[in-house]
Amino acid sequence: MLRRLPISTGPLWALAVALLALSACADQNLDAPVSSLTASASMDGASARLAVADDELAVATFAGGCFWCMEQPFERYEGVSAVISGFAGGTEPNPSYNDVANGRTDYIEAVQVFYDPDQMSYQLLLNIFWRTFNPTDAGGQFADRGNHYTSAIYAHDEEQRRLAAASKRDLAENGPFDAPIVTPIRDYTTFYAAEDYHQDFYRTNPDRYGSYAEGSGRKPFLRRTWGFDISKDFIPEDAPWFGEPAPEPSAMSSASAAGSGQITLASFSTYEKPADEELRAMLTPIQYRITQQDGTERPFNNPYHDKKDAGIYVDIVSGEPLFSSLDKYDSRTGWPSFTRPLHEELIVEHEDRSLGMVRIEVRSKHADSHLGHVFDDGPAPTGLRYCMNSAAMRFIPVDQLEAEGYGQYLALFEDSES
Repeated sequence: MLRRLPISTGPLWALAVALLALSACADQNLDAPVSSLTASASMDGASARLAVADDELAVATFAGGCFWCMEQPFERYEGVSAVISGFAGGTEPNPSYNDVANGRTDYIEAVQVFYDPDQMSYQLLLNIFWRTFNPTDAGGQFADRGNHYTSAIYAHDEEQRRLAAASKRDLAENGPFDAPIVTPIRDYTTFYAAEDYHQDFYRTNPDRYGSYAEGSGRKPFLRRTWGFDISKDFIPEDAPWFGEPAPEPSAMSSASAAGSGQITLASFSTYEKPADEELRAMLTPIQYRITQQDGTERPFNNPYHDKKDAGIYVDIVSGEPLFSSLDKYDSRTGWPSFTRPLHEELIVEHEDRSLGMVRIEVRSKHADSHLGHVFDDGPAPTGLRYCMNSAAMRFIPVDQLEAEGYGQYLALFEDSES
């Protein structure tokens, strides 16, 4: 197991970086099967997360050096259904990682991002992309050198090419770089998924991934350049935007998008939970894992744990109104915490004896989504701590409540201001 190496300017550090570079994106199982992948075809491979062929999803293809480091920044955003590591732009059929990594092909390491255009814009993907690598380096990326580690944007159509060119031009004129932006914009031709053991490497091999991302110089460079770590933080609202302003994504849940007018508790009396296949299509991988497989997201590495905006939180699947920002507090646990739900009748509690503990699980009544757990160590007035997963909820700010059908909750915030 690789451990994070201490920062040093001596020869041992140089040797360590060189050795780490040799192992970057590598593994012993170099004979694993390769999955052929295009934007319209189904994906082969043992990993279920590769099954994202969906006519309603759009696809973007980006290269920014080692693909291990290119998945996490995109997967953290709502509307992204899957990010696949692989090889783009080459001509040989079915390239293996061993061939690409040794420079025996004309492919470069890349990722394909499958996203819902109603929730995620290509423009936002571009702004995420520019913050994941060094676009002024034409010889590779950080400790990884050679053509197969260079950067590129592969445009799938004229609109993507136009937006990519505009963002590149804006980055060159207004970005933090003194050197020219050398990342080319190319027409999309081919993409093959890498072997399964490369997919979600930051999840499956966190120690090795962390050591590589730091030791290669990538993460230190990105922190110096942008002031934050894109793999841990969302792009700050006041961060510079490169290219055209993104359209407001529609993040409406199935319940709020299905009808017009006011949403009431009675609206859910006839609610039918979507089939599993539909849930997999409508939810991001982390949303599906949390709500449908009783998962738990990482503390402090989720969008709502420190959110202070006024509004309500609804079930990501059904839109059931769950919690209000008026009952939210900083529990210092790294998860969004509330003293009480908006409607106790929409919360179902079960005894949970997993992980060798006895806890009280919290689920939504109609969607049956796993939300989190409730504990009796909260503040007044209830003494309760509803410790929730951000991925199980969607936040609706006060100024959007009326438009999304939750106008009856405006009175809560008007009372709080008086």
